[in-house]
Amino acid sequence: MKRHTMTQIATLAICFVLAAAAFPGAQAAGKKPISYDAYDGWRSIQGTQLSRDGAWLSHALVAQDGDGEIVVRNLKTGTEHRHPRGRDGVITADGKYVVFTIVPAKAEVEKAKKEKKKPEDQPKNSLGILNLATGETATVERVKGFKVPEEGSSHIAYLCEPALKKPEAKPADEKKEPEVKPEGETKPEAAKEEKKPEKKKDPGTDLVVRELATGAEARIAEVLEYAWNESGSWLAYTVSSKTPAGDGCFARKTADGTTLALLAGEGNYKGLVFDKKGEQVAFASDRDEYKEKISPYKLYHWSAENPGAAEIVSAGTPGIPAGASVSPNGRIEFSRDGARLFFGTAQTPKPEPEDAPEAIKVDIWHYRDPELQSMQKVRAEEAKKRSFRAVYHLKERSFIQLADENMPEIALQENALAGLGSSNVPYRMLVSWDGSYNDYYVVDLWKGTRKKVVEMARFGATMSPGTGYVLYFDPADNHWYTIHTASGEKANLTANLGVRFEDENWDTPDQPRAYGTGGWTADDKSVLLYDRYDIWEVRPDGSGGRMVTRGVGRKNGIVFRYQRLDPEERTVPSDKPILLDAVDDRTKASGFYRTTLGQDSDPAKVVMMDKAFGRLIKAKNAQTVVFTLSRFEEFPDLWVSDLGFSGMNKVSQANPQQAEYNWGRAELIDYRNADGKMLRAMLIKPEDFDPAKKYPMMVYIYEQLTQGLHRYVAPSPGTSINLTRYVSNGYIVLQPDIVYDIGYPGESALKCVIPAVQKVLDMGFVDPARVGIQGHSWGGYQISYLITRTNIFRAVEAGAPVVNMISAYGGIRWGTGMSRAFQYEKTQSRIGGSPWNRPLQFFENSPIFWIEKINTPYLVLHNDEDDAVPWYQGIEFITALRQLGKEAYMFNYNGERHGLRQRENQKHWTVHMDEFFDHHLKGAPKPEWMEKGIPFLDRGTRDLRQLFGKEILTQESEKK
Repeated sequence: MKRHTMTQIATLAICFVLAAAAFPGAQAAGKKPISYDAYDGWRSIQGTQLSRDGAWLSHALVAQDGDGEIVVRNLKTGTEHRHPRGRDGVITADGKYVVFTIVPAKAEVEKAKKEKKKPEDQPKNSLGILNLATGETATVERVKGFKVPEEGSSHIAYLCEPALKKPEAKPADEKKEPEVKPEGETKPEAAKEEKKPEKKKDPGTDLVVRELATGAEARIAEVLEYAWNESGSWLAYTVSSKTPAGDGCFARKTADGTTLALLAGEGNYKGLVFDKKGEQVAFASDRDEYKEKISPYKLYHWSAENPGAAEIVSAGTPGIPAGASVSPNGRIEFSRDGARLFFGTAQTPKPEPEDAPEAIKVDIWHYRDPELQSMQKVRAEEAKKRSFRAVYHLKERSFIQLADENMPEIALQENALAGLGSSNVPYRMLVSWDGSYNDYYVVDLWKGTRKKVVEMARFGATMSPGTGYVLYFDPADNHWYTIHTASGEKANLTANLGVRFEDENWDTPDQPRAYGTGGWTADDKSVLLYDRYDIWEVRPDGSGGRMVTRGVGRKNGIVFRYQRLDPEERTVPSDKPILLDAVDDRTKASGFYRTTLGQDSDPAKVVMMDKAFGRLIKAKNAQTVVFTLSRFEEFPDLWVSDLGFSGMNKVSQANPQQAEYNWGRAELIDYRNADGKMLRAMLIKPEDFDPAKKYPMMVYIYEQLTQGLHRYVAPSPGTSINLTRYVSNGYIVLQPDIVYDIGYPGESALKCVIPAVQKVLDMGFVDPARVGIQGHSWGGYQISYLITRTNIFRAVEAGAPVVNMISAYGGIRWGTGMSRAFQYEKTQSRIGGSPWNRPLQFFENSPIFWIEKINTPYLVLHNDEDDAVPWYQGIEFITALRQLGKEAYMFNYNGERHGLRQRENQKHWTVHMDEFFDHHLKGAPKPEWMEKGIPFLDRGTRDLRQLFGKEILTQESEKK
């Protein structure tokens, strides 16, 4: 067994001497450090959209905690239209209008909450309609949502909120004399009629159809669901009425307002959908048996040449499983050619016995349960709504059940005659300690027959667009395989290519994953496979392949991946140039190359920059693309260009106030871990960095973080330290990459983190007596382990850490209901076995058993509703440290989960964590909560409003 000694790293440990240290000097000329009052107003960009001709760009600027705005820009003239609080903009197909949501003012929402208004009386969204020709915006109050036809531009539809109820006039008080009955007289009781419990339906509200050019509107009452066909020539909608006879499903012809009743009568109407051509409608309804206790749904179909919808599938349809009917929860959709209709079936609920006793609240755990009771609980609502895919062939009037309890899932290709079914049923227990596995089947959509083609697949399988092949990666030998769907013939695609297609740096106990695929070419002729750097085009019968990128990737350390520009693209073009996403694996520079699959030439560089390119969004009918560019010091604003990237133009400025603040710059450094392996770390220095000064340093760890070199970090509160705030306020920040030896995750972190810290200390500008470290979850575990082996850190914060691997192994991830065992045996925790077959590794890697060696002030965040790491892990550690008299503090935000979600809690925690580090690393005064603690009755009463520049109270004080 591997011995654990400190001899290899003893020279790296540093003993701390507490000494006052001067804060590094003046900020960059004219700039100020980031303070908390900057956080709320920092904005992000959301909902980016280009018009089809590439002339207009729409996006929303959204503040972290405040009012944002929508910006619509003419990319040719630079003209901009802005509207306060706008977001979710949709540009009409003709590029003449932008339709968007207007959210209520933040102040109005907060005021309504403080006044405890009912949800229906609180401020609601509005609708904005911007005319791009005139720049005028029409607004409509109290709108739930809107829909714009994908190809049509003449009309939109929007659904209104319920009308506000007028307060009822209170009648004048009337004194009513009590009724006096003659002595001995009794009033006979009226015979009670037994009433059936009334079914509740969701109420509909007004739907408005608006002509964009004129503003003319038509109003339809009590609408629940609605859908446009693609061209906008028809609008279908369902009505849920207070008058039962008014219920139904209807279609409205846009040109003249003609309305057809597709199906009418009291009941529910759900799942409304058009086919691609917009000539057919399908939906489900329980109209026929609505008045019964249990009312099964039926599937209905309508086409434009018919006056009404026809029932096509019911509980009595031949072939439907016994006791099943159409599910109201299954997704209804047409095949792309409109010839088939896919939907879900499920067992029809049975009425509850009227004299049934109240259920006893007890969970019974059985050792043969496929899923733990905790998993079943989390998935209970999903299980109630579970349905199994079926198909109806419209022309042939043929129903086929495709999926069932033994094969619950099926993936379908457009217009295909076969689907790929999958089943995890035989392997559900394994997810607790091993992983997810599936069997895969080729399913005939005409007969419903299925043929198993892949058994116990670890990483899934996919079907080619033409359904000729099933593709999967086999971790047993780390090769890609295909199965020919017709013949069942199996082919190894990669055995003779001479490179590895599995992750070359894999360091967990599970099988390594493949680098992935880039898609198929037309007619299933070839598939694109990725190695670590390059792209291969491989024939699916295994007869050969060629390297598309001709080794340029591996030779230059550039990772190439196919860049899909058309969201509707089904196959990779083989007869025209394609764009490749490119990232330099060493420098993290990014950009694009271009190549053509059929040509034997190196890919041509289009653009590479020492920045991070964001996702490309291409105009549908133009060569214009919009994307973001970012660095640590550069916000990912929007840029536009053609596909040659020769004339890139910045078209947004989300946060001009950044120029006022001292920021930071990120760089990569090389270092060797204790085993001599060359690794990398990210080092972030203040903008006004002076190598002659001595800075405090914060270390932030997780696993490998250097791929985020160009990631912009906005000033904001959160669960972990805000890197930008720390650098702006005079810290150096270090983020080292960590690699692992299976069975020794704690020591692996020690062998990587400490040499990285030492490397920076040797540079001379960091004070060795003022180094802190912070991390959350896996990072928190590693920190808790590190401080049992070294005194190099002056103070640490470990968020939601595992400190006792033995007790944590048997814990539950309450968010999913899963056992935590799989983490230790197969994934991140990297033990590679169970406590009964690797007891010493569980013991040696658990900080709780070495806690007496800790000499470092310790801060921990662990919340009582943590849904990933049981919060008793934090309790175990804080109570042990308390017993040993070691400086330690624990924060538990009641009701919060693994990370903080409520912004008020994020702010509260951020201030306290920063105070902890500023005291220990910068000599700031010791805050009262560290000096005296906070009694339970005084918890959460600290007022933080002044720090954040607005009236924000902590959650606890609001409750008081």
